[in-house]
This record gives sequence, C-alpha cells and structure tokens, in this order.
Amino acid sequence: MATPALLIANVCRAYIQGENVVRVLAGADLEIMPGEMVALVAPSGAGKSTLLHIAGLLEHADQGEVFIGDTATAGLDDGARTRLRRSEIGFVYQFHHLLPEFSALENVVLPQRIAGLPVAEAEARARDILGFLGLGHRIEHRPGELSGGEQQRVAIARAVANTPRLLLADEPTGNLDPTTGEHVFATLSALVKQSGLAALVATHNLELAARMDRRITLREGRVVALP
Repeated sequence: MATPALLIANVCRAYIQGENVVRVLAGADLEIMPGEMVALVAPSGAGKSTLLHIAGLLEHADQGEVFIGDTATAGLDDGARTRLRRSEIGFVYQFHHLLPEFSALENVVLPQRIAGLPVAEAEARARDILGFLGLGHRIEHRPGELSGGEQQRVAIARAVANTPRLLLADEPTGNLDPTTGEHVFATLSALVKQSGLAALVATHNLELAARMDRRITLREGRVVALP
C-alpha cells in the first residue's frame, strides 16, 4: 500500500488571547495520497491557515503527529524541520511573492541552487517546468512584465522546482479573474496528476473545489469530509 504524502494524526492547536484559550484544532486527522488534490473549504477563522502551517512544518502542533511521507516530524528540531520542508514541501500563496529583480527562469532556479543543485541542472529543470506550465516563451521576463496568471504559474513552478512530495496552496487563484484563475487551476491540476505530487489547496472557489479529488472542511477543530 502506498505511503501517504501527508498524514496528520490527532493534531491539536490552541492560542492564548488575553485570558482566553482559543482551540483552533482539536484532534484533527487528515491523509493525502500521492497524486491526490484535496480542497480545503472553510470560513475565515475556522483554522485553515493553522492547518496549512502545521502541515507545512511552519508551526508546531500542541499535540499529535505530522508525517511527511515516512518521516514523523513532532520530535524534529528546527534545523531538521527546515531541511525537510525545503526538500519535501512546496508552497503557493494568493500573492506570488516572486523576486522582482529576477527573471521567471531565475526565480525558479534560485530554490534549486539553495538546495545545492549545479547551475546547468537547475536551469534545465526550470526550463522544463516552465515549459510544461506554458511559459517557455516567457522565461526571460521579469515578474513586472508578466500577467497575473503568468506570475502565479511561475510561483507554482518555483514551488515544485525541488520535486517536493507535498504542495500546499493557500487561495492560489484568489487574486485572479475567473478566466485566469481557471487556467492556473488547470495547469496546477495537470502538474499534480502527471508528477504524482500531493496537493492540499485552501480555496473559497466552490466550483474549483468541486473538481478536485476530495473536499474537506474544519468543524469544531476537526477535519470533516464534504460531499
């Protein structure tokens, strides 16, 4: 049986606000398999960002375990968490956060160089990914010379440049018009299916959510399946 790309088991997270304890996650469980695209649909304040941050090892859970592949992460120190996050997890946000002084190609090469790949290999991989996402003719353009949809596709290419196991996306089409958002979603979906990447996508777009493999929400701190 295949190993889940992401396994969240009995995760709890609470915050102190003044004299109050706000319990955001209370025994949350979630499993995402390679090649699976899961939509996370929940109202603001339900804990979507907290769940994404814990899944992405950006935040520690108070209780429970997070597995990235076969690796249990609760007991890892910060250095080990950073190394695992760099190699196994990609992030895409509502705003692309590209480096404006670098070209599309250079933005995708950079995380690979940080990971230690030689320049030639990093550039070849960046060209391949950008080409797959329909940006082969735009690789030398800087972010300011690209449309919103093109910028977001470069951000997706950067997120998967180091061939992560898991992609976490927070409203990746939320800042785009419907037509552009549809195109970005289609390229992201194709990338997930072709590469075997697992993806957890937080979105308010119910039409896009309905086209993913599964839909989940958060209720009283737990992950609940949606029809």
